[in-house]
Amino acid sequence: MQHSSTPAQRWWARGAFVAWIAAIVVLVATEGAIGLTLLVVGLIGAVVVLIGGYWFLAKRGVGRWLGLGVAVAAVIAVLVIFLWQDAIVVAIVTIALLGLGGAAARRAMHTKAPEWMPTTRTPPPLRPFIVMNPRSGGGKVVTFDLQRKAEALGAEVALLDGPGHVDVAALVRDAVDRGADLLGVAGGDGTQAQVAGICAEHDLPLLVISAGTRNHFALDLGLDRDDPSTCLAALTDGEEVRVDLGLIGDRPFVNNASFGAYAEIVQSPEYRDNKNKTILSMLPDLLDPTQGSRLTVRTGARTLTDQQAILISNNPYGSGRLRDLGRRERIDQGVLGIVAGHIASAGEAAALLRRAEFRTVTTLVGDGDVVVDVDRSGDAPAKTQIPVGVDGEALMVPAPVRCSVRPRALRVRLPRERPGVPFMPDPIDFRRLSALALGR
Repeated sequence: MQHSSTPAQRWWARGAFVAWIAAIVVLVATEGAIGLTLLVVGLIGAVVVLIGGYWFLAKRGVGRWLGLGVAVAAVIAVLVIFLWQDAIVVAIVTIALLGLGGAAARRAMHTKAPEWMPTTRTPPPLRPFIVMNPRSGGGKVVTFDLQRKAEALGAEVALLDGPGHVDVAALVRDAVDRGADLLGVAGGDGTQAQVAGICAEHDLPLLVISAGTRNHFALDLGLDRDDPSTCLAALTDGEEVRVDLGLIGDRPFVNNASFGAYAEIVQSPEYRDNKNKTILSMLPDLLDPTQGSRLTVRTGARTLTDQQAILISNNPYGSGRLRDLGRRERIDQGVLGIVAGHIASAGEAAALLRRAEFRTVTTLVGDGDVVVDVDRSGDAPAKTQIPVGVDGEALMVPAPVRCSVRPRALRVRLPRERPGVPFMPDPIDFRRLSALALGR
């Protein structure tokens, strides 16, 4: 893809290289050969921290605490060495210059923010129906008085407060049969996905109220996750956007379906009560290359085997960088995002210091169906069912599993005033950055 550049971008690129060169000059000029030694010490320390962290997650008993000790000792050792060489100030200045260089590189790489999904002004609904889960998000429905506020705006509200299990689908389908022209959800992403499927089936708009715990779907729709009551403004002053809907088999998802390590963890009955303890208890088996599930993912002509964890998302997360994996700028591109990971040794954990294209984690875009299966190589019998987390809900599904996307199948009604989706800058491409700095 060809990129045009501006004089400002070229100067930002030059500034980035100046800052990075200055960082090296400061380190070498003030400390001489010792400065380069300290740089190597810092890199080695980072590698040791990753290896110790992997041991902490992948081992039990003495091995786990040994890993934690190694990671802590590495940090302390690096600090002691820098203090011993009286180089703390130099290290701070060097890190600051590296950070300035990174910021300048981001500005140089910055192109205009991509246009968000097109919206359409539509008249307010006449018979909105909203389901609310009082337990979701630590009780946000009650904290923000959502039921009373929604009813004051003319909505019919059904609380999912039992007793016993409440069949959300039956509740919502009954409302559709009675003439509801909008379906809303104040709850977790799993409930929103369930209602979203019914909305797509009947071509009705969905109102997302950010009353869940993490509200990933609300984040990507630009909604206010701190005050879910602001979402109710869509009932009187709103607009619509059409987004894609993911499918695992025939079950809809708005965010993602996860396979492998995380999916097996959320299947545990103890997970809801004590997440951290459950994760630490189960990870050693899941990371063990001889015990944990090994998965295969296929899309088009590309096949990845021997994967420990796979995430299939309704449109790709981020811009290819690991730190952006929790955000999507658009959900209307008609594609699936794929993140597949394999970290089965301390050496592969250390490889995390490299870029996102390293072999332990692979990011792909599926422009057609994506098939996830158990690894059927070897003599071990293949599992007929595998665990999957669909928008955080634990399920068992027959293998192989086919994931697909329905382009712009879901209408979502949004308030016109909303914080907006966080902008994710392009990742730094050093070849392009060099070309910019040289004026090409």
